[in-house]
Amino acid sequence: MAKHSKKSTKKFEKNHLKDTIERRKDFAKIKQRQQIKAKKQARHASDYAKVADEDEEEQGPKDNGRVAKDADKLKDMTVDEFFQGGFEIPEPTKKASKLAKIKEAKAQSGKRKRDAPQDDDNSELGGGESDASFEDQALAIDSSSEEETEERPGAHREDLDALKEKDPEFYKYLKENDAELLDFAEDGDLAEVDDLSEDEPPKKKKKKGKTIEPPEEEKDDDETEVTMSMVSKWQKAMTEQHSLRAMRQVVLAFRAAAYVNEEDGKEYKYTISSPEVYHQLLVISLQHVPEVLGHHLPVKETASGKVRFSTDTKKFRTLTPLLKSHATSVHHLLENLSDAPTIKLTLASILPLLPYLLSFKKILKNLIKAVISIWSDPSSTEATRINAFLLIRRLAIISDASLREAVLKSTYQGLIKGSRNTTIHTLPGINLMKNSAAELWGLDPTIGYTTGFTYIRQLAIHLRTSITHPTKDSYKAIYNWQYTHSLDFWSRVLSTHCSPATNPQLKSAAASPLHPLIYPLVQITLGALRLIPTPVYFPLRFHLTRALLRLSRSTNTYIPLAPSLLEVLQSPELKKPPKPSTLRPLDFATTLRAPASYLHTRVYQTGLGEQVAELLAEFFAVWAQSIAFPELVIPPSVLLKRWLKEVSSPPTPSAPHRGPHHTSKGRGNKNAKLTAAVALLLQKLDANARFVAERRRKVDFAPGNRDGVDAFLKDVPWEDMPLGAFVLSMRKRNEERERVLEEGRRGEEEERRRGRKEGGGVEDGDGDGDVDMEDAEGSEEEDDD
Repeated sequence: MAKHSKKSTKKFEKNHLKDTIERRKDFAKIKQRQQIKAKKQARHASDYAKVADEDEEEQGPKDNGRVAKDADKLKDMTVDEFFQGGFEIPEPTKKASKLAKIKEAKAQSGKRKRDAPQDDDNSELGGGESDASFEDQALAIDSSSEEETEERPGAHREDLDALKEKDPEFYKYLKENDAELLDFAEDGDLAEVDDLSEDEPPKKKKKKGKTIEPPEEEKDDDETEVTMSMVSKWQKAMTEQHSLRAMRQVVLAFRAAAYVNEEDGKEYKYTISSPEVYHQLLVISLQHVPEVLGHHLPVKETASGKVRFSTDTKKFRTLTPLLKSHATSVHHLLENLSDAPTIKLTLASILPLLPYLLSFKKILKNLIKAVISIWSDPSSTEATRINAFLLIRRLAIISDASLREAVLKSTYQGLIKGSRNTTIHTLPGINLMKNSAAELWGLDPTIGYTTGFTYIRQLAIHLRTSITHPTKDSYKAIYNWQYTHSLDFWSRVLSTHCSPATNPQLKSAAASPLHPLIYPLVQITLGALRLIPTPVYFPLRFHLTRALLRLSRSTNTYIPLAPSLLEVLQSPELKKPPKPSTLRPLDFATTLRAPASYLHTRVYQTGLGEQVAELLAEFFAVWAQSIAFPELVIPPSVLLKRWLKEVSSPPTPSAPHRGPHHTSKGRGNKNAKLTAAVALLLQKLDANARFVAERRRKVDFAPGNRDGVDAFLKDVPWEDMPLGAFVLSMRKRNEERERVLEEGRRGEEEERRRGRKEGGGVEDGDGDGDVDMEDAEGSEEEDDD
């Protein structure tokens, strides 16, 4: 049986429940309104400050005093006094009223605000029943707002037309400050553009008793199939008369051409069936539409790189739908192109359109993502990548802070995406991306610091997780090409923008806003460098060491790199005798993990020794002019001498019972080439230390004289130092060797390509051994683990 309610409960429900619910609803509404009002006041405090001068001129000092007095009265009120009423609410300023109208117009257009009041039933329940986070709620609200806006384009037009009739002054203000709110119907026929063609011959009127042929342009409007004569006519009108009417037809036809292979159910005004017409239409659209826009809407550029043009004219407001339609078509075309010359032409056509698209951030962000995708695509040619980067850089210069931050983030994400696979073929393109992207972080040091801090912190989190929560595969989050290229990229950024040599306006490296990022980057790189200290990952250690060397050389920051390099010499891989092998020398530039077949071989041992000797020489060459160089090289010199003694130990005589001619094998590695390279390095270190010590005896300042210490040997070029001359000759020798290897590789590829053409055979793999190398790494990874 159902449980019966008490008599008192029934009496309360009958007499007082309705009034109680109404009072609670009213209280919740008042409380919510005040919360909304407080949020709006905090949000628009900056806007009120901007118009403070205008308010003083219009209202006078008395009105300002009254508003301040009313604000203090509200501030001092208790909650009970507030709900009792009986006070005057301060009148909003003229700027605030305009902002309120903007929000009202956005609400009418279907864009629901986050702080809008809920329904009465929901307000009664309170706000504690939702478990979603604030960000999830914001994303859900934004997505629903976009859906409502897309579903109600007709209602949007009706609301704005009603607003124009009701308050024309505010409608004009809205067009000047929030033009994107009024723009819609990108798929329209853009007929209003014809009204701007004042410089073109007007259409003739029909006289009584006479039948006049309609103009040829009207005939073109009636035709749906684009022909070569129509395209030629449009091109002539755009080049000779800068005709907006012809540009409108070209934009409509270009929209149909961009979506020619799409089955989206949309109907377009024109159809294109001829490949020649399609090609010619693309050419005139990409070349002449920006020229016509530049003629009718000239852009002025300031000395600081900012662009300005008039946005309050009727011409710009009318051309806005055309701009958006053309930009959307270019974006769609760019995502589906594969021909390098056409991509280059399309990118060149976007460059002059950027100033006009700054007001439409959504379209511009989608467009720049497509450009960054081309820039980071390994299949793109070098010329295409350079054109894409010029477009990215141009946008970063002329845009505001928020858009510039979005460009930097998208660029970094594109760089990480494009560096996933590193081979001898893709490495030049990855280096081009890193060098070009590093330039963007110097355009705005403030935004460059915030974005750099965010991504460097992300790298630190990955490294900490791998150390604190070790699993079988946790190291793979660190020991991969993307993580390595990311650390190398940030070293290039800091080396470029924290170096007084490349930035003459910097008195020292510490004067750069990006200088505080050097320490965390060095700590992360050193931690990643020693995460797995096994000979298999010595190539990765060399990559990270080179990144830190670049940073140390450019910013004059001491980074202790010698210990990590001496660890390689102390490993059994370089102390024990190697086994013979016929393998090719390992390419350390495109290798992070040595294959198991290379371990304990002479070719791998020799390559490790050459890398260690080269990096040690480069490291000490950075401080070759330092007054403390003799003391700096003492510990490494002792270790190098001890290592040479160990690996060069002669065979010891055998015991008497084994015979007089029997000797032991000795403890050396029996690699004369390796020991000779280390001995030569040790000799150059001693020579440079003696040179510095001799010059140091002649100084007349104490160690506490910082200026004198910094100026020591500045008059001597580092190339004239004993160690500097050695490093310079080593660099030239390495460059010559790389040139010869590159020429040989290209010759092999040419012969292989010629053999395929003659024999009609199919090449196995990619023909350069990269696939075999990667397959070997993948198959041997489980064995090593």
